[in-house]
Amino acid sequence: MSDRNILVINSGSSSIKFALVNEDQDEFLLEGLAECIGFPEAVVNWKENGVKKSMNLNGADHAGALAKILPVVQEVSHGKLTGIGHRVVHGSAHVTKASLLTPEVIKVIEEAAALAPLHNPPGLMGIEASLAVYPELPQVGVFDTAFHQTMPEYAYRYAIPEYLYTEHHIRRYGFHGTSHLYVSRKGAEMAGLPVDDSCWLVAHLGNGCSTTAVVNGESRDTSMGLTPLEGLVMGTRSGDVDPSLQIHLHRTFGWTAQEVETMLTKQSGLLGVSGLSNDMRTLIEASEQGHERAALAIEIFCYRLAKSLAALSCALPKLDGLLFTGGIGENASLIRRKTLDHMRIFNFKLDDAANQACTRGAAGKISLDGHPLVMVVPTNEERQIANETLELIDAIAK
Repeated sequence: MSDRNILVINSGSSSIKFALVNEDQDEFLLEGLAECIGFPEAVVNWKENGVKKSMNLNGADHAGALAKILPVVQEVSHGKLTGIGHRVVHGSAHVTKASLLTPEVIKVIEEAAALAPLHNPPGLMGIEASLAVYPELPQVGVFDTAFHQTMPEYAYRYAIPEYLYTEHHIRRYGFHGTSHLYVSRKGAEMAGLPVDDSCWLVAHLGNGCSTTAVVNGESRDTSMGLTPLEGLVMGTRSGDVDPSLQIHLHRTFGWTAQEVETMLTKQSGLLGVSGLSNDMRTLIEASEQGHERAALAIEIFCYRLAKSLAALSCALPKLDGLLFTGGIGENASLIRRKTLDHMRIFNFKLDDAANQACTRGAAGKISLDGHPLVMVVPTNEERQIANETLELIDAIAK
């Protein structure tokens, strides 16, 4: 086994997801989640060599939480930690690949916080905390937006006055890039196709959802835009709405910009339509029991997803297949079936038994022979972040 280990950190506003990845092992040496950071009930739960463990954080902040997590990482890695890879959501147009976290790159992340206010600030907390504990280690930012920097200008520009783009960088950026990159490459591998001669529609479906058209290993278009709000219906995010909705709410009800943003990002989507939950598992169960709003939320979700996938096909010179990933994409056979029912013109046809079997991490083909390929491909963002971190460390060492 290689002694090269990468700690992957994905920091949220009150959580830190982490994994210790060895370049030669499929299973992570360590993976866990610190929750309720900054609150009295703060706790970290992790799995180490298949054994579940837990530790009270006693209300620690991000720095305090990492100060308790990192000794565990040191012990499990036997002190052999090669670097740290951080998931960063928004790198604006300035960052097109994984980057060493220099003061200049950190400044870019800070400046992009206005475009990802729910993601970049907590990401910075994790970065600052780990730099304080491990200043001597190479630390790398892997950006959700980087993969989508290959979109052509006609795909990423909005039809708004030029100066808003040239002076203020208002354009479509796209997100979930790490997942779309990993899944499209893994899908090509599973299908026996070369990455540089394969074309995919990828649906990353979780609490956040996005679709991407991937051509020869590069993003050509994606559903998310300036922020992670654009595009599909999500757990609590509305996805696309008429831009005049915000003006209407302000003029009619006196809503402030903050009130509109809160409604669209935290009170909409599956939760808003169903009035019940943002969790697809809960909604499917409720729908089966006759809950009409839960059933409607599912129908809207699937129809909007199908519309997005169909629209993104415009970016493909050919279609080698459709790939489902993410918590919903990997587990909800009902959602996969309902979505493809809306895409009859593409001649997709599922193998019902294979579709039902692909849950809980199971990967594979779910389409019938003689019809366009559809596969479930579990994502592994931690592995992708670790790979890109090691690649950058190797490049710097040369």
